[in-house]
Amino acid sequence: MTESVRLNRGSSDVAVIGGGLVGLCIALGIQRQGQQVTVYDEGDIALRASRGNFGLVWVQGKGDNLPAYARITRLSAKLWGGLAEDLTQHTGIDIQLQQRGGLFVCLSESELNSRQQMLEKMAAEHPQGYPFDVLDLQQLRELIPEIGPEVAGATWGPEDGHVNPLYLLRALVARFESLGGKLVNAGQVSNIIPKQSQFVLQSEQGEFSCNKVVLTAGLGNKSLGPMVGIDAPVFPNRGQVLIAERVKPFLNYPTGHVRQTVEGTVQCGDSKEDVGFDTGTTTDVLAQIAHRATTMFPLLKDVNLIRSWGALRIMTPDGNPVYQQSEQYPGAYLVTCHSGVTLAAAHAGPIADWIATGIADPAIDLEKFHGSRFQL
Repeated sequence: MTESVRLNRGSSDVAVIGGGLVGLCIALGIQRQGQQVTVYDEGDIALRASRGNFGLVWVQGKGDNLPAYARITRLSAKLWGGLAEDLTQHTGIDIQLQQRGGLFVCLSESELNSRQQMLEKMAAEHPQGYPFDVLDLQQLRELIPEIGPEVAGATWGPEDGHVNPLYLLRALVARFESLGGKLVNAGQVSNIIPKQSQFVLQSEQGEFSCNKVVLTAGLGNKSLGPMVGIDAPVFPNRGQVLIAERVKPFLNYPTGHVRQTVEGTVQCGDSKEDVGFDTGTTTDVLAQIAHRATTMFPLLKDVNLIRSWGALRIMTPDGNPVYQQSEQYPGAYLVTCHSGVTLAAAHAGPIADWIATGIADPAIDLEKFHGSRFQL
């Protein structure tokens, strides 16, 4: 009786392994195509970046070493409004999307000059235009009067924004399930067996079969990928985050290091640490984050901190996403990136459509995201 229930529950057109933001967006997009999708999630023991990220829908500077990444980032930003509207309309959950532009605040002239040079180089690589502005301290103060006097200036990206990632995750689950999708807390998938034209997934909860399998397990893709003939050279990079108590609204635009939520709390972060699978926090890094935040906005010196955490980004050797179908086992796909929030709309749209139909959006050069680039 039990085995029969498991097999019935687990049989589906498409299996998505990993129930974070990337996996749920992919699953939702495929479900919209009329294919039955089951998401197999490891559960709360997973190293889930989806609950530890900064919530930015960020364009400026993304893809500075790969123009194709910059293009898919901008495409996703344009699609984000439609995704947010669909989620809110059908779930009643306000994911708090704001896309009024964003600022990368620089504390020195050299930092500002370096960032300007990077964005100018990117603009030269995009004939269709790559909008940004460079603001000095006075211009920045017109946007944010509370900016600190030691700040040199900022770069402005009109396509940037932010969202509440926890509400986003909740809304994606609700919308996916409302369309008939199944979410199974299967524990860790320990093996994938290609079997004729299907795949059999093995976990502590039993065996599950599917016609297609999509690996969106983040750092878990490193071990899962070779099971379907795909190399996934992903590794962890830790980011630590500080949360301050609610204060009166003062920051109408997200920045790369500090953002204010709709509720009024202040989020500070953007550390990058190669420490393996350690999700802990350290006082020295948190002190650096706090110092930069209070230099940017002196009013934060008198604000209480209420919590902190560490979370792991999923990185590739060049920092860019991988979108790949297995040549050895067609029907097996790997999707990995460290921009699960920014790329959410692209994942729920053209990337999911490609997996569901086999037809790639011409606006996305999938060859540039193939994992073979790491073997050159």
